Amino acid sequence: MTELTLRLQQGDTETTVTVNQNEFTIGRLPECDLYLPSGGVSRKHARLVKMANGVWNIEDLGSKNGTQVNQCLVNHVQELHHGDIVWLGNVNLVVLFANPATQVMTKHLVISEASEPRTIFRNVKQLQQQWIEADSKDGETSNKDKTIARLKDLVDIAKNLCAAASIEEIFSQVQQVIFRYLDSIDRLALLIDVGGCGHLELVNAGTRDISQQEYLAADGNWISRSICQKVFEEKIAIQTADTHKDERFSGEHSILVKGIRSAMAVPLWDENKVVGVLYADAHLSSYHWASEGEEELSFFSALANLVASSVQRWLLAEKLKTEEVIRHRLERYHSPSVVQQLIAMGGLPDGRLAPTESEISILFADLVGFTAISERLTPTAIAQLLNNLFEEMLQEVFACGGTLDKYIGDCIMAFFGAPEPQPDHADRATAAAKGMLTRLERLNANGFWQEPLQLRIAINSGKAVVGDVGSSQRVDYTALGATINLAARMEAVCPPSECVISEATYTMLSDSSSFQEMGDYRFKGINRAVKVYQTCMQMKS
Repeated sequence: MTELTLRLQQGDTETTVTVNQNEFTIGRLPECDLYLPSGGVSRKHARLVKMANGVWNIEDLGSKNGTQVNQCLVNHVQELHHGDIVWLGNVNLVVLFANPATQVMTKHLVISEASEPRTIFRNVKQLQQQWIEADSKDGETSNKDKTIARLKDLVDIAKNLCAAASIEEIFSQVQQVIFRYLDSIDRLALLIDVGGCGHLELVNAGTRDISQQEYLAADGNWISRSICQKVFEEKIAIQTADTHKDERFSGEHSILVKGIRSAMAVPLWDENKVVGVLYADAHLSSYHWASEGEEELSFFSALANLVASSVQRWLLAEKLKTEEVIRHRLERYHSPSVVQQLIAMGGLPDGRLAPTESEISILFADLVGFTAISERLTPTAIAQLLNNLFEEMLQEVFACGGTLDKYIGDCIMAFFGAPEPQPDHADRATAAAKGMLTRLERLNANGFWQEPLQLRIAINSGKAVVGDVGSSQRVDYTALGATINLAARMEAVCPPSECVISEATYTMLSDSSSFQEMGDYRFKGINRAVKVYQTCMQMKS
């Protein structure tokens, strides 16, 4: 047993390599005796050594994916025999001796040839009871005992999952059960369609090798996305005993590069839809799946059903939390009806309303004589006055479907037509202005403040950029552009207790009879004359 030949198989390519030295290294580095530039092969993967008695041994050199001989990991120096199959990542080498001591293949090889690896595709509904029902060949009594034991196991698992409040707790329970029942599994992942838009997100992952735990949770590149997506979209369970020998996975990058040899994935069913995928894989080929695969897949699927219920509760709790945060934030700016609309649309992407160009009417309402009033009041009294006044005036803005932009000292800045388009935004803005003037008149009559208060209101209509603007620390939902600048300038020409509007707003009104032309005005920073209109109700003769 002195002459050693290796038959190298990579996909459909087969090459014969003659080993003519006593020490022979295999790896991804060019200086190795057998150079294998493959993603699943380590730089210095394994070494073959010829002993004095002519026996050849193999040892793993600390490779990432391990070295296997006939589907068994090489954990120490191991003797090679004629016909042995050596696996390094996704590459296999058949050991051939010129004068073998025996032409009989090893037991491992006979088993592997007799048990062809296979891929199982199953509709999950076919797997619901399969794991619970024991094999009939065990006998009726044994069958009943086994079924009862498995039902108890599922009940215990269900109790633990029901008690799990967070996604981390849910996954921890699943991981314990999987690694206890399925010895063939190395890594486990839980992927969920968190946003409900068909995109699977890795929410947690686990491995038997604790040293790899942090890497798995942070980087989902090791997962076969094509398998998970197929399971998610087609609502089927998949189990493959040897991905490298299944042509359906020949083009799967993560399988080849990351050294995935066997994999199993099942959908997480909500009542009517799939909310995620439970995925597991291993570096070793799981040839026992040829005889026991459907039973393990059935258990995996039964567990996934329990997980799905817990995941659905978690998704609902997260949705309610998110909606509450969004509601509190939006209620600062929008009427309750607009807030409900925004939440129904699915919340805010990345927590923000992206700036977009909109057709709006902008309103500025300023307290007349505020400087003189504030000279006579303490800071606390000023704050109380503005708080009470803003509370009353904002009700009119929200009643007309308006959005609060901000308070600027004693001024209210609001707009209509965004975030939801409002074709009648000019009518809404003028209605809000009239409501504010009428409400303040009534408040004055009832002694709202120690002296009558007056507002000046200016409205302009046109295009503006509306959305969240600011830094990562502070964001304001606001409107920007020339339309806003003109409205702010127009306030200076507005008589007390009246409302002025631009010609752009005037032409958009469905009924403009309550406004009369006031004249053409020029404003700082605007190189054209602007026709201004004011309310008729208090027009002076």
